[in-house]
Amino acid sequence: KIKEENKFDIIVINLENFKEEKNLSAIHSFIAKKICEGLQKRLIGKRETPEQFQELFSNKILDKPLILILDEFDALDEQIISSIVSSFRSIYNSRQYEADKSTGQKSYLLHSIALVGVQSVLGIETKTGTPFNVQRSLHIPNLTLEEVREMFLWYQKDSSQHIEPEVIDRLYKEVSGQPGLTSWFGELLTEGYDHYSNDPTAPITRENFEIVYSAATYILPNNNILNLISKAKDEANKTLILDMFQTNEKIEFKFDDKIMNTLYMNGLFSYEIVDQTKYYIKFSSSFVQKRLFNYFSNEYFKYLGELLDTPFTNLDNIITHTSLDILQLLQFYQRYLDKNKDWLFKNASRRSDQRVFEAVFHFNFYSYFHEFLRSKHAHVFPEFPTGNGKIDILIRYKENAYGIELKSFRDSAAYKNALEKAAHYGKQLGLAQIFLVSFIESIDNQTRNIYEKPYYDESSDVTVIPFFICTGSV
Repeated sequence: KIKEENKFDIIVINLENFKEEKNLSAIHSFIAKKICEGLQKRLIGKRETPEQFQELFSNKILDKPLILILDEFDALDEQIISSIVSSFRSIYNSRQYEADKSTGQKSYLLHSIALVGVQSVLGIETKTGTPFNVQRSLHIPNLTLEEVREMFLWYQKDSSQHIEPEVIDRLYKEVSGQPGLTSWFGELLTEGYDHYSNDPTAPITRENFEIVYSAATYILPNNNILNLISKAKDEANKTLILDMFQTNEKIEFKFDDKIMNTLYMNGLFSYEIVDQTKYYIKFSSSFVQKRLFNYFSNEYFKYLGELLDTPFTNLDNIITHTSLDILQLLQFYQRYLDKNKDWLFKNASRRSDQRVFEAVFHFNFYSYFHEFLRSKHAHVFPEFPTGNGKIDILIRYKENAYGIELKSFRDSAAYKNALEKAAHYGKQLGLAQIFLVSFIESIDNQTRNIYEKPYYDESSDVTVIPFFICTGSV
């Protein structure tokens, strides 16, 4: 619309290729070259110094007010960002001093700039304060459920292929409307990939989604996810990521925390609002949390050692043709932990008090059950219903489903609350019983007998089977 009015020139320049560039004059020259090419002007003289760069935007060179868009601006080196922004500030101040003149009469014809990027580069990293008196940041929100539905309805109308509404709802639940991931799943469902072909004559069903979702979780590359993992495994960020997997309490969201800011801006984190006044950080989506959980589980526990005390252990009454004895499997895991914890957690990430992160125990627990039951044709899935610490392990075997909710024991009141929540989660899953597994450093037999009694919740008609995993001092 702005172009149609013919009052402004508009130039868009992508700076992504200059991530490693430390030479400011090279950036100045590149921007000058692209502006002149876009305006079909001949570049006269060098534009290497800040003064030469600023002159590029004067009324001596530009014919009309210019709207400049610098894409991937935050990819530049911080010192280069600071210098370029200082030049723009100087131009801005000059235009403010000429407020009595019309736009076309001012010394500089840089009407407005848009600095596009992920990081909040203005005001956050600038030591001298906000570089502009007027500054607006535009947040691009995720797609709403209705917008995701509309996208699939477009496809359905164009292709005449029916998509079950449950597929769209499930997709939205998993990726929370993140545009890139939503589009990626849409592409996988409709265009297929190496091991999956979409049949356009048949509807896209929940079963199709589960096939695609499994592939997206375990075998298919995605630049968005690879970028998130690279940020998560960075030593500067890893502590906060591991803290996010703890199940005791929520973490307050603070935008001025540099690490939190970085992970939020890069799409790993979002936040939830409680009572309109309290803000808590959470993972941006269930799918992102699951991919990170899988990554760290594999990173920490590629090798698990012997899973049973002896390979001759009789499992006939524990893994039958139709069912699993989860309580016995939990006892197997406790014995495995007692026997192997010294070497398992020798190089594990630790908190500042030198205790192993709770999340690391969860990674090990999941890895053990996944590996143990994989050869028994049972499927083990980590689930994250809230995005901020709550972890559930779902096991499907034959016609049966089993739920295990993981917690850390904090105190009696929190434990009672955890029992009630576990019961209601069991009801959501359609289960008559669910297991609540609490990790604790030590517990005596008398206390264990008190707290490990089955809990029946009348409101949900679900029985919770508590079990304490004793980690010991590692």
